[in-house]
Amino acid sequence: MRVLIVTSGSTGDVAPYTGLGDRLRAAGHEVTLATHEPFRDQVALPFVPIPGDLRRVLPQARGQDGSGSGTGPRALARLMRIARPLIAELGEGIVTAVRDTRAEVMLLSTMVAPLGYQVAEAAGIPWAGVFLQPVQPTGDFGPVLIGGRSAGPAANRLLGRLTGAAARPLYRRPIRDLRERLDLPRRGIRSLQRRQQHRWPTFHGFSPAVVPRPADWPPSQEVVGYWWPARPPGWTPPAEVEAFLAAGPPPVFVGFGSMAPGHGDRLAATVLAAVRSAGVRAVVQAGWAGLRAGDDHPGVLSVGALPHDWLFPRMAAVVHHAGAGTTAAGLRAGVPAVAVPVLADQPFWARRLHRLGVSPAPIPLSRLTADRLAAALAAVTTDPRHRGRAQAVAARLAGEDGAARVISWLGSLETRPAAPENRDGRKA
Repeated sequence: MRVLIVTSGSTGDVAPYTGLGDRLRAAGHEVTLATHEPFRDQVALPFVPIPGDLRRVLPQARGQDGSGSGTGPRALARLMRIARPLIAELGEGIVTAVRDTRAEVMLLSTMVAPLGYQVAEAAGIPWAGVFLQPVQPTGDFGPVLIGGRSAGPAANRLLGRLTGAAARPLYRRPIRDLRERLDLPRRGIRSLQRRQQHRWPTFHGFSPAVVPRPADWPPSQEVVGYWWPARPPGWTPPAEVEAFLAAGPPPVFVGFGSMAPGHGDRLAATVLAAVRSAGVRAVVQAGWAGLRAGDDHPGVLSVGALPHDWLFPRMAAVVHHAGAGTTAAGLRAGVPAVAVPVLADQPFWARRLHRLGVSPAPIPLSRLTADRLAAALAAVTTDPRHRGRAQAVAARLAGEDGAARVISWLGSLETRPAAPENRDGRKA
């Protein structure tokens, strides 16, 4: 089948789908990935661009400068306001991607799903959610996008519904304009949610060992296991990194992914002081913050983008922002973590790491100091319990296959009777 995967966001919102796409291609499907143009060089799959770039949005989000909390209702409300222009331009890009690839089925990430549902309906093709976060309301935990802290089952479900309602204005006008553009009947967004959200399955790309599937979720919501990013074709480790790793004991990794853009110098001072105090070597990854340790700090190496599946198993511990993708990579590597969450779903994943015993208590970016980071580094590099728990989780993940369920579902579609064609030649 011709499968179109559509996603929007940062590197962590794109990389897992490269691995999922590779698995689908190996199963005989024709797969294209649609996402933002800046990721083209990182994607070996056939690629089509969609408008937008999250790097225009994230610097405006609360918490990025470390001066206050980036999570909670107020932070989420601001994130939604500044994301509005990005959401508004995504719909037309999805329409173009479906047309250009002649897609027969769509797989949609969390952010693009409400728009992608409309395009798939107009094209008369099946769709499925491929979500990296558990955003469906549940009594098991609070809304992930405001930190996930539990307030009890009834309150969790209520807060989940309220969070979903708060997001509707972000999509209301783009969905209305998109349906008008596609000659679809005009319907209210709540009605569309009820009709579309559970018509086809939503596969969640994380392990039930990390987030067990809530028993109160509807049957359409499945937890299938992680989708591991594909390594760039022909990639080889940089010689300077291999030399650094061979020159001493395993270092710690420090990187904050797409967080804190423009605040690299400030963060570097904190990181270097913590590394010296803890007496560990470190690999420091620049990320969108531009975090660099400089060339005059022995035992510290600054690097750019490197495949986490290669790098993390060689580390003594990983310090990161607890994005969904980086959290998964650290768990797969079986190394302890220090979580420094900033916004959105990151506090949720940070708490999961702590609950699993893989990390000490999270240190929100707004509370990050050299002393706190040094103490956490000392804990994860000297207490064998953190590494033991990390290795136990990694062993569990090694036995899972998150792509298998998606492949099975696509196979079931191939046995369905062919649908009649619409007047534009697409399947009804």
